Parts: sequence; structure tokens; C-alpha cells
Amino acid sequence: MELKVINTQGQALEALQASEALFGREYNEALVHQVVTAYLANARSGNRAQLTRAEVNHTTKKPFKQKGTGNARAGMTASPVRRGGGRAFPNKPDENFSQKVNRKMYRAGVATILSQLVRDERLIVVDSLSVETPKTKEFAGLVKGMGLEQALFITKELDENLYLSSRNLPNVLVIEAQQADPYSLVRFKKIVITRDAIKQLEEQWA
Repeated sequence: MELKVINTQGQALEALQASEALFGREYNEALVHQVVTAYLANARSGNRAQLTRAEVNHTTKKPFKQKGTGNARAGMTASPVRRGGGRAFPNKPDENFSQKVNRKMYRAGVATILSQLVRDERLIVVDSLSVETPKTKEFAGLVKGMGLEQALFITKELDENLYLSSRNLPNVLVIEAQQADPYSLVRFKKIVITRDAIKQLEEQWA
């Protein structure tokens, strides 16, 4: 299939022949949901922790006497049923949130996302992407000149000038093609990708 190619000034260039398997796949919502959910789950550090009744900092003194108060008997304030007490079934750092996704499913999910981006006209292919100096103002002008507010830029290789000039823009992310992930592809309104990055994606996912 053919993908339209433009330069950073918006002028049309010669079209690019792209892989039908990567950019012409039918949309599968269930697969995309599974792949994105698994990616986010596998990125979790799992460092949340809660205290058991044995770990809570508390006094061992009996809260009130055993009989005569009309209350249910209580031995210590660390009980899970009391305010400030420990948790009965606490979350621990060794909790595993990872989800297994087969390599074939992951490839199909990425291809499905890229194909839908093309159909929704959210994928913009540019001939090249570079800045002469590492200045945020220069790259911000390039983004504004393309009529973009929130965008993911994908290049084959991320040079230092491009990285330094883009890192302070809140709604813009510049990555290399090998770092492309399902969540980033879904999250941004527009995906700007260079001609060389398209070829690398085809080698990686097609």
C-alpha cells in the first residue's frame, strides 16, 4: 500500500510503498485492548506496600477493660477492624502484575494499531526530521508549523539536538523506532514518523 509523504513544511513528496501486513490490517479492538493492557501491567513496578497487624506501630496496652463497658472485648489497637490498625490482607512489594502476551499477538496488535492510524489519518509520514541547534524554540516552531499540538515523533535514530530541543515540550514525545510501544501509539492524537523509521518498523514488526 502507498503512504503519503510530506516534508516539515507540509509539501507533498513522492509516496512511500509500505507493507500491507503492517499498515493494512483489519482492526481488532479486543486484541488492541489486550496488548495495551498487558504493556501497562508489565510496566508496573509493584512497589506498593501495606502493614499487617504485626508491623503497625502501636501500643500493646489493652484499649479498655474486658468487662463492664458494653463494648465488644478488644485486646490491642492493631486489629484490622480498628482505625489505624493493620490490614488483614495487605499489598506487598513482591506482588506480580505481569501479563503474558505471545510474540505473534504483540506483533499483530502493533500492526492493528498502525493500520487504524492510517485509516483515521492520524499517521503522518515525513521525509526527514531534524533541527540544526538544540533549542526548544526551534523545535516548537517546527511542531506549530505542522499544525500539531500533541504528537509522537518516531525517527530511526534520535540525535542529540532533536532530543534536547524536544524534551521540554509537555505534549510532544520523540523516540526511536525500536522504542515504539502500543500505549504511546494509542495515546497521542498524531503520530509523525520518518521514511527511514517506516522501513525499520517493517523490519521489526512485519
